[in-house]
Amino acid sequence: MLSSLQPQTPDSILKLIEEFKADTRQGKIDLGVGVYKDSQGVTPVMRAVKAAERRIWETQTTKAYTGLAGEPEYRNAMAQMVLKDVPADRLASLATVGGTGAIRQALELARLANPGVTVHVSNPTWPNHLSIMKFMGLPFVEYRYFDAETRGVDFDGLKADIARAGKGDIVLLHGCCHNPTGANLTMAQWEEVAAILEASGAIPLIDLAYQGFGDGLEEDAAATRMIAQRLPEVLIAASCSKNFGIYRERTGILFALAENAAARDLAQGSMAFLNRQNYSFPPDHGARIVSTILTDDALRADWAAELEEVRNTMLGLRAQLASDLRDLSGSDRFDFIGNHRGMFSRLGATPEQVQRLKSDAAIYMVGDSRLNIAGLNRHTVPVLARAIIDAGI
Repeated sequence: MLSSLQPQTPDSILKLIEEFKADTRQGKIDLGVGVYKDSQGVTPVMRAVKAAERRIWETQTTKAYTGLAGEPEYRNAMAQMVLKDVPADRLASLATVGGTGAIRQALELARLANPGVTVHVSNPTWPNHLSIMKFMGLPFVEYRYFDAETRGVDFDGLKADIARAGKGDIVLLHGCCHNPTGANLTMAQWEEVAAILEASGAIPLIDLAYQGFGDGLEEDAAATRMIAQRLPEVLIAASCSKNFGIYRERTGILFALAENAAARDLAQGSMAFLNRQNYSFPPDHGARIVSTILTDDALRADWAAELEEVRNTMLGLRAQLASDLRDLSGSDRFDFIGNHRGMFSRLGATPEQVQRLKSDAAIYMVGDSRLNIAGLNRHTVPVLARAIIDAGI
């Protein structure tokens, strides 16, 4: 049986990680994998996470299963952080295996509710969005998003394309810090998107993987909260990997906002059913870290302060890179890097230019020229800037 399996195409980012590890050159720079690194090239454990883990270790008395939907304390704390004042009788929630698990369960839920669902997804988007949908056999269409000339959002194209979504279709939106481009909608543009979705009856699925990495914890959630206030049904997939730095703990959550309490109960039951079919009970350690932090004033304040340090570090690196490129190029054509938000920006380089960066300068980024700003430090920014100019980008 096993010998009849067909080879699978390797994930491009995971393949890039292996290539980087095998490169023996000194001074190589990894801008591919989407993890935050400090100035020493380390992805640190946050202070509040360490303190929460210590408290859990000292006080936890059992490793028995959690509930199918996860612990209520975690789900309530995350609902408050992401949504604040949404009525509890309309909100179903589900602890998941990371943000990726939340996306998968959201798509499974959408298919359960509407077997003929079509997903509308930005061009470009996080590659795993497409990979999951292809594996599930879900039909999807792309809507225009990134303007290759301005390195900003093609908003007129976006509006025209999402207006074609039918009632009951899913429109997949990035809540903040768009991956892979770093180009985000303004709040006024989000209001227009909400109006289009209200008119069409399409359901937004908001991927909120980077809350706190863009303009701040509250600011990064503003668009999601506005959508939740205006629309009767909303799906939200949130991740704790980035803003809590607990990548390997695989901690995520899916929210389903329903029209009324009866629909909410149906959604909650269906979501618990999906967990049971996929992995039964969700993992608890990461969720318990998060709930411990969010329900303790001192730990939450320390976590928020360190998260703000991370955000400001990335903003500083963006400003430094944009400034260095302005000096080297004698133009403002790279200023978009300073305007983007989150971990990523898309340079707009050709695959050949990306290959030149790798072969000539040992600088690794994804083939579509997405670079991870958080993989830089103040010493490597000038190296990257010079390599970008030398590669003819």
